[in-house]
Amino acid sequence: MQYLITHFSDFQLASLGSFFLHESVFFLSGLPFIYLERAGLLSKYKIQTKNNSLAAQEKCITRLLLYHIGVNLPLMIASYPFFRFMGMKSSLPFPSWKVVLSQIIFYFILEDFVFYWGHRILHTKWLYKHVHSVHHEYATPFGLTSEYAHPAEILFLGFATIIGPAITGPHLITLWLWMTLRVLETVEAHCGYHFPWSLSNFLPLYGGADFHDYHHRLLYTKSGNYSSTFVYMDWIFGTDKGYRKLKALKRDGVEEESKQT
Repeated sequence: MQYLITHFSDFQLASLGSFFLHESVFFLSGLPFIYLERAGLLSKYKIQTKNNSLAAQEKCITRLLLYHIGVNLPLMIASYPFFRFMGMKSSLPFPSWKVVLSQIIFYFILEDFVFYWGHRILHTKWLYKHVHSVHHEYATPFGLTSEYAHPAEILFLGFATIIGPAITGPHLITLWLWMTLRVLETVEAHCGYHFPWSLSNFLPLYGGADFHDYHHRLLYTKSGNYSSTFVYMDWIFGTDKGYRKLKALKRDGVEEESKQT
């Protein structure tokens, strides 16, 4: 990090550096799931049996590159003055781990709240038809579909991700850590696989791929499961009832089979 600070300006690190970090984390974490699907590897952990066509996967990647360069990059460049005004810096010393941890926790809580309501609004009839339906073109999601969306949705729901850092003006290292965690979470939620090592098996409130895959499989008026990272907003407002009912039926079916064997 010291090399970056001494060789690049705050503007270059906060805008171009953030963009390259995002692209690296996003594609390096998302592309392997395309390979798994095409090769049929670990298929027993795949949530849906249906596979996406090669053409559909290529379309997703092409559109993503277009949207990232045409929407994400200009947004990162344009927002730099505001982040700078709010106190963001890249210089030494780094913040303490307590400050970083408290800010990251705050970002997750705030992002969950804002994303939930924004996502529910996008499932109203007009907005779904004209905006959010683009994201739902993939009823069988894979990692990279996490950011496949209408440009208006990229700006609308992207607000949930940047609102926390925007109002706190964190150190750049904290912003990069938040960005990395958020990208890894959303790629995992769309990956289409539920592994024994998936976080949702260990963190009770964590949604993960199984939770969000249900959202993509159902009609937009009945899907529910609008939450981003954690599921408590859906639980509080009762928008996960269909999912919980399905999980209970599957659990009862497994228990019944075990009794008969």
